[in-house]
Amino acid sequence: MRASLRLALVSLAAALPVAAAMVATTAASAADEPTPITVLTSDFEDGTTQGWAGRASEAVAASTTVAHGGSGSLAVTGRTATWQGPSLDVLGEFEKGTAYTISAWVRLATGSDNARLSVERRTDGIAAYDQVVGNTAVDSGRWVNLTGRYTLATDVDFLRIYVETASSTGDLFIDDVTASYVPALPIQTTIPSIKDVVTEFPVGASITGAEIVTEHGQLLDKHFNSVTPGNALKWDATEPTEGTFTYAQADPLVAFAKAHGMAIRGHTLVWHNQTPSWVFTGADGQPMTATAEDKALLLERLENHIRNVAAHYGTDIGVWDVVNEVIDENQADGLRRSTWFTVAGLDYIRTAFRVAREVAPHAKLFINDYNTNVPAKRDKLYALVAQLKSEGVPIDGVGHQMHINVSWPSVAETKAMLDKFLPLGLEQQITEMDVSIYTSNGESFPAPPADRLLQQAYVYRDMFALFRQYEGEITSVTLWGLADDNTWLDTFPVTRKDAPLLFDTRLQAKSAYWGVADPTKIGTSTSPPPTTVSPSPTTPGPTTPSPTTPGPTIGTTACSVTYRVTGSWQGGFQADVRVTNTGTTAWTSWTLGWQFPAGQQISQLWNGGVAQSGATVTVANASWNGTVAPGASASFGFLGSWTGTNPSPAGYSLRGTACTVA
Repeated sequence: MRASLRLALVSLAAALPVAAAMVATTAASAADEPTPITVLTSDFEDGTTQGWAGRASEAVAASTTVAHGGSGSLAVTGRTATWQGPSLDVLGEFEKGTAYTISAWVRLATGSDNARLSVERRTDGIAAYDQVVGNTAVDSGRWVNLTGRYTLATDVDFLRIYVETASSTGDLFIDDVTASYVPALPIQTTIPSIKDVVTEFPVGASITGAEIVTEHGQLLDKHFNSVTPGNALKWDATEPTEGTFTYAQADPLVAFAKAHGMAIRGHTLVWHNQTPSWVFTGADGQPMTATAEDKALLLERLENHIRNVAAHYGTDIGVWDVVNEVIDENQADGLRRSTWFTVAGLDYIRTAFRVAREVAPHAKLFINDYNTNVPAKRDKLYALVAQLKSEGVPIDGVGHQMHINVSWPSVAETKAMLDKFLPLGLEQQITEMDVSIYTSNGESFPAPPADRLLQQAYVYRDMFALFRQYEGEITSVTLWGLADDNTWLDTFPVTRKDAPLLFDTRLQAKSAYWGVADPTKIGTSTSPPPTTVSPSPTTPGPTTPSPTTPGPTIGTTACSVTYRVTGSWQGGFQADVRVTNTGTTAWTSWTLGWQFPAGQQISQLWNGGVAQSGATVTVANASWNGTVAPGASASFGFLGSWTGTNPSPAGYSLRGTACTVA
């Protein structure tokens, strides 16, 4: 999701055969991009707006009040709505099918908020909006860079980039805006197609509009025989307002798949994320609670949504992820306390499958979740599916997302995951696989290291070898993306360039590709054993609170905290927190506390244990990240809810001692 949400871990070193290392080095070099070609630069040093304008009645003017580079910037004043901000026409600069990197520096005049970089496009007068960079914390004390990639995938007659904010309407500044691209390379047409090598089941990729044009479309057609529209079928994309359905994002993806003979997985009919707030608003205009009236209305909306979306695609979609991420292994009953559950209990799952079966009797209906190779989560999912099956709920299969990394999980853990569900007689599918090169949230590489790319190749080799042993049991394997130029892991759980897929940023085959297509090309070494059996910090794992045995005394300047909102949507958000030991003594455990200023509530946390009472939040380390050396950091992430505004906490404390805010 955003795709879905999970993921990171530990350092590896192994003696590798020279030939194998050479393959990995070649792959790393192929990923190195040449000097980009710049098509847009706005530095505002000439005292003009350089073509920028407001989106409504706000004022846009050159300014020397503050500047990121040089002496000039662009000031935006008189905003009366969050969507109002500086906008630039790029219709004459951007070409369809070219991937542009857009960068803008943003600063607020006062206060703090989240800023976004977006694109508005229109075709025949119908507007659509694409997010280039999601909510990013900005304030008045520093310049913050918004950088993201954007590919125009359709013909348009209007195209503008713009900056907006999430909740406030105060004045802001932008500076040093650029847009650039790297010329595409032809895809490699003489290498084996993955779909021809792996014949035990369809092999798919999740896609956006960017993956069905030019060289991306050629790569997708050559190697894959199944697709998943990554975000285009989710509730916020298909029914943004009640009763108003739109398929503008998904229809082109489905049409491409049909034209190229590809199977289509529908993802997803019900999820606690990317669901508009109106879905959970009662007839009285208040948030829904566990009343009979609210439950009836919620299930009515659910049924109407599924009947419309599933019926729109009819037999074109042969598999649906009916419900997504319903398990929380830290609950006694194993069920996530989403609004779906707190209002409707299990009846929302029962209703979703019943209606999906009625509307799409031809389709295979799946329940999909992440971290299913973690025994606690796996077992809770098994218990739920067994119960629902015993009630006659029409579940056909279990989806394992498999967002993993180069050191976790092991093949044995993954095999145990698959074997667990065999007695149920259901299909199993790998639905969102990627293999991060990172082993901790603190790592960041300027380019993918050769040893990590080789280790990644071994993981893909071993996992696909395992999957192929389950012919008839595993009926599909889907990668969460086509190539490394468009992966959600570039911004989650922290912003850094990841390389989790089979093809690099220029669509060339990596060692990971050869791990699937021809493992002899990467040598015969086996993967070194992981140095931890805990779920990777890049994958939200169990959130059992860790022991809180008192550690060393912490001085007043012994810790610093970085709090960053990495994604936000109506009513919900995702954040990453890093606590750094700035003292001289190693910690053997840690407990971080803060107060939420606007009623935010944490719904799920990974890489630690959380307790919340009102506005007070306490997070303790997990069993594997309690030891923090001087100068080192520990990170955790969480999902939360908000109403009105979503400001960052003002301060943090480590066992009652204040930390500096980084």
